[in-house]
Amino acid sequence: MKFDRKFDRSVVSAYVILTPLALLMLVPLVFMFTTSVKTLGDILSLEFQWIPQRLALENFQRVVEVMPFTRYLYNTASIVAMTFLVQSVTISLAAYAFARLRFAGRDLLFFLFLVQLMIPATSIIIPNYQTIRAFGILNTRLAVGMVYFASAYGTFLMRQAFRAIPRDLEDTAKLDGCNGLRVIQHVLLPLTKPSLVAFAFVSGTFHWNNFFWPLLVTDTARARTLTVGLAMLTQATESTPEITITMAAAVMITAPLFILFILFQKPFIESFAGAGALKG
Repeated sequence: MKFDRKFDRSVVSAYVILTPLALLMLVPLVFMFTTSVKTLGDILSLEFQWIPQRLALENFQRVVEVMPFTRYLYNTASIVAMTFLVQSVTISLAAYAFARLRFAGRDLLFFLFLVQLMIPATSIIIPNYQTIRAFGILNTRLAVGMVYFASAYGTFLMRQAFRAIPRDLEDTAKLDGCNGLRVIQHVLLPLTKPSLVAFAFVSGTFHWNNFFWPLLVTDTARARTLTVGLAMLTQATESTPEITITMAAAVMITAPLFILFILFQKPFIESFAGAGALKG
């Protein structure tokens, strides 16, 4: 078997460059985890140690005791699920309209629709807050997710995926009696599953880590998310050297994302590769 020397050199060069960078990016994560299992004595010790002499697993129990972690976890997971489910409907319908339907000003309207990608999210915080307050839904999970029910990025992604599907398949489905909604459900969405999965990971990660908007529209544990709870825990313990509790909470918050990525690493990578192939 013959190997391409040029190809081998490029692969080796990539590993030589990317491996140190990957290890460098792992340093904060390793520091977070090791600190979360240290005792207060290890933190106050003048001698820094990456690996503690004793694993202080009670730090994780302390997190549950000092903050309603279970409630925050439920709020965050339900907001992420609710937002994506609504987004999957809105972006699919909007993408179908921009990709398949013909109407005056379609391209201009799509361009204007994408303009919101260039608008900083903080610039529309006040109008969004006034709208949520007018609806009377402040301090609810619905208030946290409602402003994200439409997604310009998701619409663009699905539109490109729909445009890559031959119209013959859609025409055949219509001849069999399928209307627009059934065409989307039974023809287009199954063929664009990689794009939808890719968007699910992007959307889920963003809303799991979202902080400023949930902080603004929630003021009790009823609808607070994990990131807001972590910020409040940090503020409550900033006058005391309980960084171990804060780091333990950070580990508990980020752990679900790491576990999901490890379990679904292959379909995660394939979904982005498939989405890129569809757009190409």
